[in-house]
Amino acid sequence: MVPTLRHGDALIVRRGARVRTGDIVVARFRSRPGLLVVKRAIRRQDDGWWLQGDNEFVQDDSRAYGVADVIGRVAFRYYPSPGRLR
Repeated sequence: MVPTLRHGDALIVRRGARVRTGDIVVARFRSRPGLLVVKRAIRRQDDGWWLQGDNEFVQDDSRAYGVADVIGRVAFRYYPSPGRLR
């Protein structure tokens, strides 16, 4: 699966918005609090969320770092990177 977002895409994020399975979110992993990530929410777990990236070959998500605390839900991408304007 091709990643939904690419480097350089700008996002509008709703802080504190209700998160549902399948939403793209901004979060911090409990095991790496200095790392801010944008991932897909898979399921609620241990008062947080299990997150996975859309690129199945890159495992820099909950498979490596565990449960994350969601900061906000991505509402939409409003400025695509130049390579996606085609």
